[in-house]
Amino acid sequence: MSTSTALTSTSAAIIARAAYGQTRRKLVLAFDIGTTFSGISYSILDPGNIPEVKGVTRFPANELINGASKIPTIIYYDKEGNVQAVGAEATREGIVELAEDNGWVKAEWFKLHLRSKASTTRDISDQIFSLPSNKSVVDVFADFLYYLFQCAAIYIQDTHANGAHLWDSVSDNIDFVLSHPNGWEGREQGEMRRAMVMAGLVKDDTEGRARISFVTEGEASLHYAIQRGVLAGAIESGAGVIIVDAGGGTIDISAYRCDAATKTFEETAAPQCHFYGSIFVSVHCQEFLRAFLEGSPFLEDVTYIAQCFDKTTKQRFKSNADAQYIKFGSTRDNDPQYNIRFGQLRLSGTDVSSFFEPSVDCIINAVKEQCRVSPHKIHHVVLVGGFSASDWLLKQVQAGLSDLKLNVFRPEDYVNKAVSDGAVSFYIDHFVRVRVSKVTFGSLATINYNPNDADHVRRSKKVLTDVDGRKLVPNHFYIMLPKNTQIEETKEFRDSFSMTGFDPSHFQSVTNEVWCYRGNLANPKWKDLDPDNFEEFCTIEADLSSIPLTPQVSASGHTYYRVWFQIVLLFGLTEIEAHMAWEENGVERRGPATVMYTKDV
Repeated sequence: MSTSTALTSTSAAIIARAAYGQTRRKLVLAFDIGTTFSGISYSILDPGNIPEVKGVTRFPANELINGASKIPTIIYYDKEGNVQAVGAEATREGIVELAEDNGWVKAEWFKLHLRSKASTTRDISDQIFSLPSNKSVVDVFADFLYYLFQCAAIYIQDTHANGAHLWDSVSDNIDFVLSHPNGWEGREQGEMRRAMVMAGLVKDDTEGRARISFVTEGEASLHYAIQRGVLAGAIESGAGVIIVDAGGGTIDISAYRCDAATKTFEETAAPQCHFYGSIFVSVHCQEFLRAFLEGSPFLEDVTYIAQCFDKTTKQRFKSNADAQYIKFGSTRDNDPQYNIRFGQLRLSGTDVSSFFEPSVDCIINAVKEQCRVSPHKIHHVVLVGGFSASDWLLKQVQAGLSDLKLNVFRPEDYVNKAVSDGAVSFYIDHFVRVRVSKVTFGSLATINYNPNDADHVRRSKKVLTDVDGRKLVPNHFYIMLPKNTQIEETKEFRDSFSMTGFDPSHFQSVTNEVWCYRGNLANPKWKDLDPDNFEEFCTIEADLSSIPLTPQVSASGHTYYRVWFQIVLLFGLTEIEAHMAWEENGVERRGPATVMYTKDV
């Protein structure tokens, strides 16, 4: 298959962008914090003008690299936990010696410490670098976000006409878009929002938190492909498309289809996220070298040799039929018994290809699964992300999917800024209006005991008695949204509740847990059927003080109070949104509700 087809046109997208309709200028900043490299894109929204997406292409210690749109995701801290070097500054010549002399600690691959434990397909704890001992992952995120913000501010002021005035006009009106892997959920979004507050980029209040939007890396990459004109043919024909965002840490797989009439997209399968990004090719290389060089005096150099592989051999690898070389030393470094001559280690091509094999297999299997479950036929597979720069990866994925007759390709600008540019497009254009649930959502509740129901009888020893004398069975799972269900953004899901009590002062607020089920039961009605796969997803806190209380008299003659209300949830957005609703004099009224997550880091 060719890596270039009619779909890879870089002409403007066929979906026209509207002019900005607000009355005040605004800045949109998108931060793509990758496992190994990070980027910034932005758009200045001027009233009446059509927005343009731009990228930050100049960073400290990277000024001489024209058009460099990414910097290494690295921070050096001193012994007191103060930031000493970030990004390209943390890779400049002499930094390793300076860090060693001053006792600095390096934080890299820190993004993976924020990963969702619930949706992780495998444990990578032993394969990634530890955080500095005095820093949490949120601390490191906050420091890096602050640095990215400063880079963006300097770049905009230095490269735009009247840049200082322009910055002053938007500095108090900035919206942020943060991208994240497909597998991250509300907990991880909450921690990123907390890092933004800690960095001082938004205030810790309702208005400040509302300035932050989240988008998955898969959806951001889709927006990028649309705006680059890559999917023009798919948009016109309504063909199914899979986006493979192959990055440093994760491989994110997303399936979409365009409604040709509305020019909007719908997700057609639950998005996937796998820890098989490019760093794990290097991890496999290092594991191989430790075994291969056992007994060699160069065993102590394995870490450095693997770093050399990462920077050169891994990127150039194209054929498993040819020997591969890792240059790491001088001409005086020789150990023929271990294939080391003149400072080069020779490996067979098949050994190097084995380092890639888990990632290749992951992509092929994930794409096949998306094709299987998608209700619409998939025609195109688009590879983006830094790992997609590997010709070997692309060739193997094309070969592995050849039996499905898919058009597998990568657009021309696959490496640099697909996610950050796409994140800005997500904010402005918002093409995706239908998404697919990754888990089954619902609530755990007590229901009236029915002696004629076999499920109830089996749980009779757990029956509770309410204040009004009713017998109730606990831990019934009320399903609001089944797994693998397409949901429109505006689709509301309601859960009805009543609350009883003797003291009116107790009806000020209520918290209710939203639960999810991650197992394989088709109809998980009871928590005790598969308890390990039920999980509290989030908590909804709502204010009840505006709801009128209804006094009632119990069978024993005591007065008690009851309120009826509904929790209204929207699952089809990139974040869960909640409201509270109740009926008053035949009219539905609504109040705000807060979505809260427990920490999972």
